[in-house]
Amino acid sequence: MTSYKLIFGLAVMASTTALAAEPAPVLDINEQTVNSAQPADVTTLQRTLQVRNNALNAMQQQIDELQTELSELRGVTEEQAYTINQILQRQRELYQEIDRRLAAAQSAPKVPAAGNNSNVNYSSNLTENEAYDHAVNLVLKQKKYDQAITEFQSFNQKFPNSSYSANAHYWLGQLLFNKGKLNEAGTEFSNVINNFENSNKRSDAMLKLGMVEEKLNNPQKAKTIFNQLIKEYADSSAAQLAKARLSSL
Repeated sequence: MTSYKLIFGLAVMASTTALAAEPAPVLDINEQTVNSAQPADVTTLQRTLQVRNNALNAMQQQIDELQTELSELRGVTEEQAYTINQILQRQRELYQEIDRRLAAAQSAPKVPAAGNNSNVNYSSNLTENEAYDHAVNLVLKQKKYDQAITEFQSFNQKFPNSSYSANAHYWLGQLLFNKGKLNEAGTEFSNVINNFENSNKRSDAMLKLGMVEEKLNNPQKAKTIFNQLIKEYADSSAAQLAKARLSSL
């Protein structure tokens, strides 16, 4: 019995020694990391990045479009401000003309009314003030632009030294510009610029002459005129519009 226990004890000790002698298993962390990075995960990540890039590109395109629309709206606002300024200026001119007429009517002698004569050309027998107003009314009230061109041309020939000459040449230039007669329009605007330095239409004439050169594909001439306008009339509405046009040349 004692020998049996001894043999059993020796067997247990041998087993324990054998187990202790075996090396412990080692785990390779790098190998696990590599094995866990499956191709499907890489593809998903690439798709996610592509979607994000597409979204960023779309946002940038929207920003560019908004900036373009903002620039266009700014240009429209400036054009409207310029138009309003012209209307207000014309109203002031009309008030001045009314005052002159009232003063003239009070000092003029009474003249008997002439009899009706259907053969009389009405416009050829008008006074200077009436001739000018008649031509302007053809534009503002009657919208007879072709006839207005003829009337302004006639006015400029008949009253070359009129106090309305600068305005008449400007009106004529504007009418010709609208009809696409650019060279003739440029001549009228140049007349205002060169011969009527004190006219309140001079800055507007410079702006329109620059626009004429633009349409005639003369960008350098247009730039020169716009820069001159900005230099001489820095605070005018025309100068602000000239700056906007310069930026697009």
